[in-house]
Amino acid sequence: MTDRVYKLIEIVGTSPHGTDEATRNAIEKASKTVKNLDWFQVVETRGQIANGKIAHYQVVLKVGFRIED
Repeated sequence: MTDRVYKLIEIVGTSPHGTDEATRNAIEKASKTVKNLDWFQVVETRGQIANGKIAHYQVVLKVGFRIED
């Protein structure tokens, strides 16, 4: 295995349907502009309440991507 160096960024995904979809939305959108995404970590989950019900989910992710040689 070769040595690798990663850059770490933080992104926030959102969805009205749930945390899984919010996570997927964030990763899919980030992958369009950031190369070499390798891993993610969910660091925070929060949401918006409207009329006593969950209206929207937010998921904060740390995402690592490989720095190219």
